[in-house]
Amino acid sequence: MKISDRLASFSRLDLVGAVTPLQKLDRLSGMVGRDIYIKRDDTTPLAFGGNKLRKLEFLAADALRQGADTLVTAGAIQSNHVRQTAALAARLGLRCRALLENPTGTADGDYLHSGNRLLLDLFDAQAELVTSLDNAEAQLQALAERLRGEGRKPYVIPIGGSNPLGALGYVRAGLELAQQAKAMGLAFSAVVLASGSAGTHGGLAVALAHAMPETPVVGVTVSRSVAAQTPKVAGLIEGTAALLDVEVPAGLQVELWDEYFAPRYGEPNQAGLEAIRILAGTEGVLLDPVYTGKAMAGLLDGVARGQFAGDGPVLFLHTGGAPALFAYRNAIDVRIRTAATMIPATPAF
Repeated sequence: MKISDRLASFSRLDLVGAVTPLQKLDRLSGMVGRDIYIKRDDTTPLAFGGNKLRKLEFLAADALRQGADTLVTAGAIQSNHVRQTAALAARLGLRCRALLENPTGTADGDYLHSGNRLLLDLFDAQAELVTSLDNAEAQLQALAERLRGEGRKPYVIPIGGSNPLGALGYVRAGLELAQQAKAMGLAFSAVVLASGSAGTHGGLAVALAHAMPETPVVGVTVSRSVAAQTPKVAGLIEGTAALLDVEVPAGLQVELWDEYFAPRYGEPNQAGLEAIRILAGTEGVLLDPVYTGKAMAGLLDGVARGQFAGDGPVLFLHTGGAPALFAYRNAIDVRIRTAATMIPATPAF
């Protein structure tokens, strides 16, 4: 049975609708001397878009099947995943409860109250600030138990929606991408994405191993070293393949770059902010300082250093996150103005 047939056997809410665009970044390509394409999952049609909606198609379908009345999840104060989960709960007439952590310990008012955090209030989600999410699975189960004691029917969604069921969203996205690439006559040298909770990375890797086996998936880590992130991605590849009852092709490698997330998760760095400025200024495309800005910094540096095999185009998976720009206003303002005095009109990537 084909992987697409296996995928079709799972319940799914049609939330994304039409395929997301696959576009060439013409000005950026001319600037760096290599064709760069972008898969626009930042344009998914709920709450400013983003990749989490693809995972929620499967997770929310399962929640409804189980008769849940409350979606329970967790993330950073500026979590894109929590934002889209809360929005979907509102759309489906469900409640949303979220555990939030402050990963950098910042007291910046924009971070604490603007961006994604502001949107949670608009979606009528109930958020609880915790010291850390170091034991998130147990913390979410404890919250779910409290809710059951109140007569609710909670459905727990892990951080990032990243379990094998959620990762099916990116198996589906990978098959969609393969069809688009074939129709456009494109053979990518690599697909580059931000690798965090790893569901997007794992699901995409499963799909492309079957549909575009010559194209490596390169994850730019946003919170962990290669040594720490590799088992997370590998585990989700294995778990997702097992859920679909398909084989993981022999020799499938998890490729990760960890040079771009410093100083830590949730804290902007100069390379990421430069990438944000470049994409905004050349293509009118908005990246964020936590995920896509750092991932694009990795892509640009990889092109400059000749890290991609051959001379084919490189694809960037845009996973969204633009609301966080407002939460990081102060850091962006200072560093973008500094970068503007340092970066030539034609960036030297």
